[in-house]
Amino acid sequence: MARKTEKKNIGKFKSSIYTALVNYPSLNRSGDIVTTSITPLSIHDIARASATYNAKKYFVVNPVNSQKRLIKRIIEYWNNGFGSLYNTNRKIALKTIKPVNNLTEAFRWIEKEEKRMPEIVVSSAKHFPNTISFKELRKKIFDEDKIFLLLFGTGWGLPDEIIMESDYILEAINGYSTFNHLSVRSAAAIILDRLLCMEE
Repeated sequence: MARKTEKKNIGKFKSSIYTALVNYPSLNRSGDIVTTSITPLSIHDIARASATYNAKKYFVVNPVNSQKRLIKRIIEYWNNGFGSLYNTNRKIALKTIKPVNNLTEAFRWIEKEEKRMPEIVVSSAKHFPNTISFKELRKKIFDEDKIFLLLFGTGWGLPDEIIMESDYILEAINGYSTFNHLSVRSAAAIILDRLLCMEE
């Protein structure tokens, strides 16, 4: 029998949360700045995770026209097509998606909505001197009235310039082995849960 838990903290954090899947700018294996391709699973799964943890909007950052058309088709199918009748839960999740050409568009959209700029949070498998722990950032989210935009990098990660210009760099997700190569959708789900999970 499933154990029932009281949902004490759902919707109770003081901050507003936004998420972004960053296809551009991203790094490739050689360290060049590129635009990575849209992965439909990442569109779906991060939208579902964002909706589950009450993120206000999920930005998909990609400037390539063919990729933007793919995003539009996915959203249209689940919001207005057969998918909207077949799976209403998926429709709810995909309504959080906002396609943008670049991060500046996302920043401006949030600023217009919230009347202030967000504080940027990035994740990285690398260690940086100004890294913040999940526990520290979680406390800020629950106790302070702030706007946070969580950036999830693709490919071989976000360029160092974006990481170093961010307000917070999350500590790396570490498992129990030397292998450390999570998919972005898995990393996003883990990060959202560690920052926003309900307390029992």
